[in-house]
Amino acid sequence: MIYTLSNEFPVKTLCKHMGINRSSFYKWRNRIKEPSNKMITRISNINIFKHYHKKYPNHGYRWLNAKIRLDTGLVVSDQYAHRVCKYAGILSISKHYKYKKPGDDSKIYPNLLTSDMNIDGPYQCVVSDMTAFWCQKTYYELTIYMDIWNNEIISYGLSQKRGDRNSYFEGLNQLLEIKKEYQDLKMILHTDQGSVYSSKSFNELLPSYYIIRSMSRAGTPTDNGAMESINGWVKEEIFNDFNIKDSDDPVQTVKEYIEFFNNERPAYALNYLTPKQYKDMFFDEQKYYTN
Repeated sequence: MIYTLSNEFPVKTLCKHMGINRSSFYKWRNRIKEPSNKMITRISNINIFKHYHKKYPNHGYRWLNAKIRLDTGLVVSDQYAHRVCKYAGILSISKHYKYKKPGDDSKIYPNLLTSDMNIDGPYQCVVSDMTAFWCQKTYYELTIYMDIWNNEIISYGLSQKRGDRNSYFEGLNQLLEIKKEYQDLKMILHTDQGSVYSSKSFNELLPSYYIIRSMSRAGTPTDNGAMESINGWVKEEIFNDFNIKDSDDPVQTVKEYIEFFNNERPAYALNYLTPKQYKDMFFDEQKYYTN
């Protein structure tokens, strides 16, 4: 715009009208003509952050920075990432979902998730919950089983029927297969007081696998706060980042998202490691001290 107008008006007049010094204009023009290496790098970084924000619009600058570092090896500080996102107008679009208490009470178990519980390894405490969503006029119920130690989704069940118990048992059966590899490990399974979770058929096999039941208090979602938080992120990211509403195969999209969540998604609670990286580091340390 300036170059076009400068053919018709003196630069001095244009700068005066815009309230800037002529020296500032010429410095800006020279920077545009011969950008420094610093400016070239900054523009490149801005484009990278824009690309990742378009792909993962739910997340803010810290998560984007961690994901870019994980994928590309580009290392910048969070302060620099914040400046880049601010300059590019990048803002997270995430929203919060309200908690809905599913099911009716049946057999109730005590809440074992106390603040002084020492969870220092995998599979010591697994939390579970069901979340529902609509996609392409089809209703889905997704039941997730998550290792609270590293936020890894270790099993899940997906159903297209409202109130389908199979989504709970599908994830439970996967969990029991994993537990067979750790027969001597005491595992706590924490859920809400939903009708399936409190049913006899759900709980009757657990003692033989050395799994101890724990339940949230009635109407107290904060007793299972980690699972409630993850459920919100899962739904937002499936729709906003994985575009499940436009997917030809929503079931496959959910599977791909779970793999992404465990293997490629940096987590703030893990110092921006993925659940897989966090677990791999744990087992590497175990081998080191054992040897």
